[in-house]
Order: sequence, then structure tokens, then C-alpha cells
Amino acid sequence: MQTADPDAISLRELVLLLWRQKWLIIAVTLLTGFAFAVISRLQPNTWKATVTISPVSNTPSSMGRISSQGSQIGGLASLIGLSFGGDTSKAESLAVLQSEALTQRYIAEHNLLPVLFPDQWDPVARKWKPTKPELQPTLWKANKLFEKIRTVTEDKKTGLTTLTITWTNPYIAAKWANDLVAAANDLLRTRAIRESEQHIAYLNEQASHTDVTQVRQAVYAVLESEIKNVMLAKGPGDYALKVIDPAFPPERRAAPLPILWAMIGSVAGLLLSFVIIFIRRAWSADAGR
Repeated sequence: MQTADPDAISLRELVLLLWRQKWLIIAVTLLTGFAFAVISRLQPNTWKATVTISPVSNTPSSMGRISSQGSQIGGLASLIGLSFGGDTSKAESLAVLQSEALTQRYIAEHNLLPVLFPDQWDPVARKWKPTKPELQPTLWKANKLFEKIRTVTEDKKTGLTTLTITWTNPYIAAKWANDLVAAANDLLRTRAIRESEQHIAYLNEQASHTDVTQVRQAVYAVLESEIKNVMLAKGPGDYALKVIDPAFPPERRAAPLPILWAMIGSVAGLLLSFVIIFIRRAWSADAGR
């Protein structure tokens, strides 16, 4: 015959125990919820600005025709570094958008180090407060900070990508989001023009050194595509990243959210009060033995 556990508690006893300690539960719950709300208000206000973009392939339609004309043309295109795949250019565009080179270049051009590290900058003396160079902000440190405030999310279903900047000023957040997309487009545009012009010069040289009709036709087919690449890159509008919805200064802050923090704190306080009650009961039971 099994004996009852003296430490076991029935549901009725549990309800009565909690009811007797209701004021403790209420006090701990309210106090913890209020503490969480106060802590949230001590955090700096931040806003999120989001720009929606569509990475596009800038491979001319003639590239598909060139790639189907035979291994000779395909081999010639590969020799000078051409690619027929549009997915590669889309992936490259997103990689450039998040690249360290683009971020550091943007920070340097707009002198954002004092903005990113305001606590270490003396605006009156216009110099850094830390005197040791190793303690002063650098572009590398700024890039690491940017990795925390910049979020790039790709929707696999729609193919759209969102770039979100979280910062303490809504107008600056929107400006940075839009500027980074524009800077990525400019960088990709400049790179495409430079590479295509190098390819054109190489192809013209190869065409002038051969009298084989088939080879000349292959060279001119690839040359035609490269000329179209230059025309496309020099055209107006967005280049590799098409802006679907630009970023606007948000009116509602992203953080802190005192009400949400208060709710989380209240739940934590409720659980904490239960723990206190059960510990006190167990302590009293041991003391009474």
C-alpha cells in the first residue's frame, strides 16, 4: 500500500494557497511590470525606415541568343569574363548592397563617423574625445555598427527585397536606406560600364587580328552584346536595384515599446510571485518538521 506524499498538494489546496497570497501576487506582478516599463523608457528611441527593391537582371536578351549559337561563341564570352546567367547578377547586386566596401565608402563620403559615434565626438573642438588612435572610431568599426542597424530581407515568393535601417532619427534612417540603394546602383553601373568598355576594346583588337569569318562573326556577336550592356548601364533610372517603394520617415517609433515591455514584465512578475510562494511554503514545511 502506497503512502501519500506529505509534500504533495491538491488542486484545492493550491487555489487556496494562491488566494491567501493574492496581495503578494498582485504586488510583485505590478511592480515587475512597472520596472520593465521604466527600463524600456530608459532605452533610446529608434525608428525603422524600409525601402522595397527588386533586383533585376541587366543581361540583354541577345545574350540568350549568343549562348545558343555554339560552344565557340560561349567559349569566347567566357574567356573575357561574360556570364549568361541572370541569377548571378541579382545575387551580385544584393551582395554589393550589403558589402563592406559600399558601406565604408558611403560613410566616408558623407562623414558619418561623428553621427554614428556621437558620444565620442566633441562638436565644439571638432575632434574625437579619446586621445589614443586605437580607441577612436574607424571605418571598420562603423561598418560593424552598420551591420547591426541595417537589415536586408529577401522574399523568395515575390522576389522582392527590403532594406531596413534602424536609427535614432527617422529622417536620417530613411535617407540612409534610400542613399544606400542609390549608391549600390551607381557602383554597379560604374563597374558594368568599365568592364564592358574593357571587353569592347579587347574584342575589337581580336577582330582586327583574324580573317576567319566564323571567328569574326563570333566576336561581333559578343561585341554587340557588350555595346548593349554599355547603353543599358548609361541609361536613366535604376540600374540593378529597381526601387518599388522608397523609404519614408516613419511616424511611429520601433522601440522602445513600454506597453509591450510592461506586459512582458507582468508575466515575468506573475511567474516570480508563484516561485516565491512555493519556496516559502517549502521552507515552512521543512521548518515545521
